[in-house]
Amino acid sequence: MKLGIIGLDSSHAVQFSRILNGEKEAFHIGGHPVTAAYPGPVSQDFDMSRDRMENFTKEVAGDWGVKLYSSIAEVMQNSDAVFLEQVDARRRLEQFQEMVCFGKPIYVDKPFALNTVDCREMFKLAEQYGVPVLSTSSLRFADGLTAALKQCEWHSVIGADFFGPMPFTATQPGYFWYGVHMADMLYRTMGTGCSKVSVIHTSEHDIITGVWKDGRIGNIRGNRCGNGNFGGTIFHESGSVFIDVSQDKRGYYECLVEQIIRMFDTGQSPVTRQEMTEVVRFLEAACESLTTGREVVL
Repeated sequence: MKLGIIGLDSSHAVQFSRILNGEKEAFHIGGHPVTAAYPGPVSQDFDMSRDRMENFTKEVAGDWGVKLYSSIAEVMQNSDAVFLEQVDARRRLEQFQEMVCFGKPIYVDKPFALNTVDCREMFKLAEQYGVPVLSTSSLRFADGLTAALKQCEWHSVIGADFFGPMPFTATQPGYFWYGVHMADMLYRTMGTGCSKVSVIHTSEHDIITGVWKDGRIGNIRGNRCGNGNFGGTIFHESGSVFIDVSQDKRGYYECLVEQIIRMFDTGQSPVTRQEMTEVVRFLEAACESLTTGREVVL
């Protein structure tokens, strides 16, 4: 299977090429090389795009032997499945519209969309063209979280708290930029069914609280103090399980790529469209609560 990448201003484009093309990598995944890529447009008002496109493009092409093309269409024509990696999620719907008509599986990097309207339109298009789609943070499938959930498989999860860095960037609204990491961990643990969201915000900290329809509570704690570790605690009826992702032997990018490749091969996403949509709505509601100071009903 030959894979393509749209958008080379994301570090994930480099990491995924390394895992799939680097035969000497410790957790190399074979048989699915990245062979085609289109750098995509530079967002001049977004430093993460403007300042990284050139070097990342050189790494993907030079270090990992990926052929560069000048359009989305060329990559789609020369690939069996494609990663949408453009770092500026404001371009998601427009680029997805151009990709989906080729009928090939697509992984859309986080965030899937910056609002629920675009999210639903993208899934409508995917349904129309019969395209398998997956979108998730790499943290959702971290080995530490997987192991913790296995410890809880004979128990009922009664709640969960997840933590991690929460930087903001002007062009990617509120919690869509980094809150998505903890949101995906929370949703993998709790499942769908969040009914309302509220936020406590200070200059360096945020707590996002979701109340599920069955009364369970899930929390996200983000910081802008330099602590870059991700982790959390899962609570069940007879105990709790702590997760520290930094202690995992296998990196979370490798964990994610394993799931993406399985989706490309089978056409079956490990995350339902309902859940992916609810994650977008959860983040959208958290952004609204941040602005208004009020609880938001989903």
